[in-house]
Parts: sequence; structure tokens; C-alpha cells
Amino acid sequence: MTMQKYDYILIGSGPAAYKLSNLLAKKKRRVLVVEGGAFGGTCPNFGCEPKIFLEGAVRTVLQSQQLVGRGVSQPAQLDWAQLMQTKLQRFDPWPAETKAIIAKSHDVEAGYAKFVDQHTITVNGHQYTGDRIVIATGQHPHHLAVPGTELTHTSTDVLSLKSLPKRVAIVGAGYVAMEMATLLGAAGAQVTMLVRSDRALRGFTKADAATVVKAMEARGIDFRFNTNVQAIQQDADAFLVKTDNGDLASDYVVDASGRVPNIERLQLDQAGIDYDRHGIKVNDHLQTSQPGVYAVGDVVSRVEPKLTPVAEFEADYLFKQLEGGLTAAIQYPTIATAAFTFPEVALAGVAPDDVKDDPAYQVKRVSLAGSSLYAGKNDQSASLTLVFKSGQLVGVSAVGDDAATEVNSLTPMIGLSIKGDDFRRHVINAYPVIGDMIASLL
Repeated sequence: MTMQKYDYILIGSGPAAYKLSNLLAKKKRRVLVVEGGAFGGTCPNFGCEPKIFLEGAVRTVLQSQQLVGRGVSQPAQLDWAQLMQTKLQRFDPWPAETKAIIAKSHDVEAGYAKFVDQHTITVNGHQYTGDRIVIATGQHPHHLAVPGTELTHTSTDVLSLKSLPKRVAIVGAGYVAMEMATLLGAAGAQVTMLVRSDRALRGFTKADAATVVKAMEARGIDFRFNTNVQAIQQDADAFLVKTDNGDLASDYVVDASGRVPNIERLQLDQAGIDYDRHGIKVNDHLQTSQPGVYAVGDVVSRVEPKLTPVAEFEADYLFKQLEGGLTAAIQYPTIATAAFTFPEVALAGVAPDDVKDDPAYQVKRVSLAGSSLYAGKNDQSASLTLVFKSGQLVGVSAVGDDAATEVNSLTPMIGLSIKGDDFRRHVINAYPVIGDMIASLL
């Protein structure tokens, strides 16, 4: 049988590969898209999309609790089974629909790709060759290297739980762990966080992270910091999580200790492609150690946050480079990131903690809780931290019910180097909401 040859082989079908496949379709390129998991990848199927969908009900419940005695007599209650049913109705069809959309323009192969050499892969026993191969396989959950790790569950499992466990132990305190705790706690589960270090939400400011932890503790979520899981055991009634800080009985154990790149099946060594524990190494043109082989998205070893918009930005850059003649190295813009806890926490640009002792920067922390907007929601946590350099806003962090929106509203000012006076001269925001309040602080 003659080996099939393509202009491009895309390994993966998540946000980066999906965007690149759509762009290449407009150029009428011959493309093969290979996917070993769910078409569409993690974000739309098991990550940010279903998570934000569920947050609609979760936020309503938690906000109603916050307003009891302030005009609300009874807080809302979450019906877990009903919520999961509505989530399944929306998201279960997505992998098949995504595959069908891609198949309208390209060949698709459901299976795991393995490299034979730098231009050839094998999938399901068939070999394919491509002038250019783009690896966009993303990440998967890290698994604890302890006895009983097979008894744990991932965030993917949580987002498909048909019945709510009474007691849940969550290992980790990154944004995934904290968002899962927010969801399960709002539904009525007794949640315990087992945290290896002395803080939660690394990547956000210490003060904002501490505010989130305090709010979660007030809702009954138990944090056990400086705690290392040593083993997980099962008996007839429960799971026993053994740690160096005592044992914990639980009905459900979530391993949210991190994420690792999806590279173990690719046989990268066969093609001489360099990688490390963070992912595939690329240069500033997203090319791997082998010419003609590129990597985009969360599978890349880089310092920039591993986020869906960053993956799509890389896909757009790679398309312009390979099909549009772009020769410049990739330059990442100002990147905003958020954790959809309650309260939310968000950050963009220069982090306040990184420059608090640097005289070249001015750090200004402002409480928003006293405004009518936030007082009406009884959001006592709301605050904004602004970082200036030579009068220019260069960074922002926020905590509160609407932290992500607040940071997003300021990210263009950072990325486009818009000064406060220029903003106020050209823009009058709606009043009295966050945009107008922020403008007065610049």
C-alpha cells in the first residue's frame, strides 16, 4: 500500500490544532488530523468550557449565601444530579460534532500517533508522511507516585460525577484543585484540601490567594497545608488518605497535584525531538529540534501560562509563519489569567509580588468593597492591585466576585501601553459599574 502523504499532519485536535486546521482549510492544504482522545481536546470537553458552564449555578448558590440577611431570606440549593444532567446534554455531543467539522475539510484518524522519523508517523498500524508535522497533544493530569494512586480521580471525573460524595479529599491547591473544591463545596460536599506547600494558588499574589482561602474556609472547606500524601487505602466504607500530617477518611479522592505533557506515546526519540519534563522544547519560531516539526499549545515547554488563548495565539502565529511569510520570532502579548473560585482571582502583566521592593515600580492596592456595586453583593473581599512604572500601568491583580472581568478590562491598557489620561480622554464607561470605577483609579 502506498504511504499517504500530506502537506500537514496535526497531532491533536484541541484548541490550538482546531484553530490551525480551520486556517489551513482556507488555504486548501492537504491535512491529516490525528486524535487519540476526545476530539476537541481537554478545554471544551473536560476543562474550561464545562467548568464555566457549571459555575453559573455554583455562583448563584454562593452569591445567595452571601446575601442572606441582606434581602435574601433563603439561599439557593444546588441539585447536583440535575446540574450534571444539563451539563451532559450540552457537552456529550461535542467530540463527535468537532470530529465531523474537521472531517469536512481534512482527513481524520482516531488513534495515537507514534513517530517513525521526523516526517513519518504511524497510527493504528498505518503510516503517514507530512511535509510539516505539528504536535498539539496538550497535557493530562499528573498522578501521585504513592501506593494506591489508582484509587484517585481526576478533575475530568469530577465533571462527570452523577452523584455527589459526602466527603471529598482534594490533593493540591492550584487553580484546578481550587475550582473543583469551590464546585463540590457549593453542592454540599465536605471538602478537605491536602496541600504540599504552605500556600494555595501559586501564580497569583500571596495576598489574593490568602483572601480566597479565607473565604473558602468560612464556607467550611478545610485546608491542611504542609501535608504530603504517603498512601491511599480502601476499606469497606471509605478511602483512607495517609499523610505525614495525620490520616483522613474520605468517600472520594481527587488528585489535582498538577498536569504533565502528553508526550509518552509519541516516541519522540525516534524522530530526534528534544523534550523535558515540562514538554517539547521549541525555539522562538515554535520549531522543535527537528526542521519541519513544530509544537503548539500546552505540550510546549515554556514559561508562558498554559492556557487555551495562549495555545490559539501560537496556532495563529504558526499559520502566519508557515503560510503567510512571517519571519519574526513569536512575541507573546500581555496574558491575563484567572481562577474561577469564589471569590475569583486574576492577574495580568507584571505581578505585584515580583516588584513590591523595586523602586522603579509603584504598587497600589485598593479595596473595592465599599462601593455600592460591591456592597450590594456583600462582596467584602473585592480589591484591585495596580502596578505602575513611569506612570504607565504594567500589571494588575484582582480578587473578588468579578476579578476576571476587572483584569480583562485593564489588560488592553497594559498591552497597548495606554496611559490613564489618554484612556479618560477617549473613553467614558457605563456607570456605576467596574469599568467606570477602574478608570478613576488610573
